Amino acid sequence: MKDISESQARLKGIFNITVTPFTASGEFDFAGISRNIERVIGLGYDGILVGGTYGEFPAMTADERANLFRHVMEVVGDRVPVMLCSAGSDARVVRDLTQLAGDLGGLPMVTPPFVSEVTDAQIISFFKQMAPLSRTGILVYNAPGIGITLPPVVLEQLADIDGVVGIKQGDLNPTAIDQIANRLGGRLRLFCASDLAFLGPMMCGFDGISTTNSGALPEIILATYRALESGDANTARELHHLWYPYRALARRYGQPQLVKAAMNLRGFDGHHVRAPLIDLEPEIINLVGQELQRLAADPRSGVTLK
Repeated sequence: MKDISESQARLKGIFNITVTPFTASGEFDFAGISRNIERVIGLGYDGILVGGTYGEFPAMTADERANLFRHVMEVVGDRVPVMLCSAGSDARVVRDLTQLAGDLGGLPMVTPPFVSEVTDAQIISFFKQMAPLSRTGILVYNAPGIGITLPPVVLEQLADIDGVVGIKQGDLNPTAIDQIANRLGGRLRLFCASDLAFLGPMMCGFDGISTTNSGALPEIILATYRALESGDANTARELHHLWYPYRALARRYGQPQLVKAAMNLRGFDGHHVRAPLIDLEPEIINLVGQELQRLAADPRSGVTLK
């Protein structure tokens, strides 16, 4: 993407959150990353997100993240829009990665700075400093999982900053979703940050979702989203219900650990997580395998096993 207007136009639909496959010794498998990207683009995903919380960016150095950005953009080119997570606790790193992401043609995804006792005014000031650094604009990631939840009143103030093109909303409280959809919808792009419960936000008028579990179950999650997008709420609900047991495992054992285990079982390039995360134990992987077999036995899922 070349500028903010193009980001605003293309930022919609279903985006795969691409996991970062690490070798057993903790190195990047760049070939595996490429194969994972090609798979979801080939299936018809509207975009990808790289290096986010489930991409394990907190376990990477700034140089590793920059190299990951460059590799992904070389693979994708301009075929689909790419969100590149430039979040961090060091504003200098965020600044450098945000500028790099925009220069590469990606859309930087920025969280509030996760430092203790940061105020709303400081958060707003931080985003005002970051937004002008990227020629493609920035995406605000409201990420309760890293310790800061931005209330709708703060998100409204961030929406007024030049260069903010969208919000990836991780707080899925129904009241917050209702307020954001009705106050900010049409002003900037709204993304649901979780595929575990995305039907509600999409029905409220969100512009898209980002999905980690589509690394392991790309077919059924894409079909669920497309059904909802086309107005077929009944089919979307049935498909979403179909993979609930998998979601229950994901909630219990964590992402991206479970996603990578399921990818490995399907012959995809999930590989390993990086410390401090720990790969799933064999007995848990066996449960994941049983769930994949159940899904593969149901033709509605589109899931196949090798």
